[in-house]
Amino acid sequence: MEIRELECFLVLAEELHFGRAGERLYVSQSRVSQLLRSLEGRIGARLVERTSRRVRLTPLGERFLTGLRPAYDALSATVQDAKAAARGVEGTLRVGFQGAADEVLMRALDAFHRAYPACSTEVSEIPLRDPFGAVRGGGVDVAAVLLPVAEEDLVLGPVFSQQRQTLAVSVRHRFAGRASLSAAELADEPLIRVSAPAPEYWIEAHAPGAPGPEVATLQEGLTLVAAGRGAMLLCGPTAEYHGRRDIVFVPVGGLPDSVLGLVWRRDAPTARITAFAAALASADSQGRADGGPWKDGRKRHEPRR
Repeated sequence: MEIRELECFLVLAEELHFGRAGERLYVSQSRVSQLLRSLEGRIGARLVERTSRRVRLTPLGERFLTGLRPAYDALSATVQDAKAAARGVEGTLRVGFQGAADEVLMRALDAFHRAYPACSTEVSEIPLRDPFGAVRGGGVDVAAVLLPVAEEDLVLGPVFSQQRQTLAVSVRHRFAGRASLSAAELADEPLIRVSAPAPEYWIEAHAPGAPGPEVATLQEGLTLVAAGRGAMLLCGPTAEYHGRRDIVFVPVGGLPDSVLGLVWRRDAPTARITAFAAALASADSQGRADGGPWKDGRKRHEPRR
């Protein structure tokens, strides 16, 4: 395939006029006709019908356009990304996170700074109740969010920090003295959950027990936990970071591990994002190879095999 023929067809499909298509492509009208005939010859059928009054796509042309446009856009984006990478990663990368910036994320930021000193980073916490809003709205370029992620307009990059879940309960709660819990024991336990705009599937994944109070932020949730209004599921690192004397964190078995993933807008890939995603994947791989940090004589929870 000749890329110029494909470009000619795409422009002609938009303009439906050979003269205007030639102006946009900076070629003559006859050259547009020549490129179109060549493309149709490769395919073996007419893509465009032309009369003295109008230009329109054939049914095959319409079908060809539907498949060609996203493929051509993806190819163009890849070329532009490669050009940016060739010029070097520079500028500013804005990184969002939920809950706490964990060890893997901080290790990735450090490696990114050392590899790309011309690119600065800005790190900010994003609302627990809105894991994807900051990325969609342009507040951050990438965000480390809790899985699951099932958003068609977002790319899920490397996943990292797979951790066992813990249940945050008041020191007065009936589970406070337990060494561990099973998932079955949470079935009737009111679990604090975040409110919209988080998607319902995301909310349910992080509060699989009986519906409890709704909160907007992690601190609101911990406050209700301390007041005995409900319990809240948190990953190990977040529990450690937000430890307080009036709350106990009890490990829970039988639940899917808590996992973070890096997300960004599908229509906005950049060399900075690509480079940071690679740094994050490398940091997580190195952390798993090292066995992770040790605390109280116990190894950090290993990823499930």
